[in-house]
Amino acid sequence: MTSPILELQGAIVARLKADATVSALIGQRIYDAVPATPTFPYVSFGPADEISDDVDCVTGFEITMQIDCWSRSSGFPEVKRISDAVRAALIGTDLTIADNALVYFRHNITRVFRNPDGLTSHAAISFQAFAEQP
Repeated sequence: MTSPILELQGAIVARLKADATVSALIGQRIYDAVPATPTFPYVSFGPADEISDDVDCVTGFEITMQIDCWSRSSGFPEVKRISDAVRAALIGTDLTIADNALVYFRHNITRVFRNPDGLTSHAAISFQAFAEQP
């Protein structure tokens, strides 16, 4: 049996790599573990939570997942374009997972800020999902 949060991450990676707009902005640079010297811009996975929310005969999980967008271009325009493309790719059509049932997947908030290095723009996109395990 596959963990819902792991299966959801796989579906997200597949969707982002298949999306023409996202690929035009970052290529295929979507990381779980960021390389020591990454090529900018790129997308990575941030913190994620999977909270049990069982009812009667249903094993359910409330999932919160952060996807991070990174840019070294001047200002915020590039990282804002990337974060908007990521959000649109994931919310625009239904995500599906094979082993578990994804009840919903929605965008919560996107925060854009400059990293302490003064060079890197960062967008943190928070999503919420609910999955049921068979």
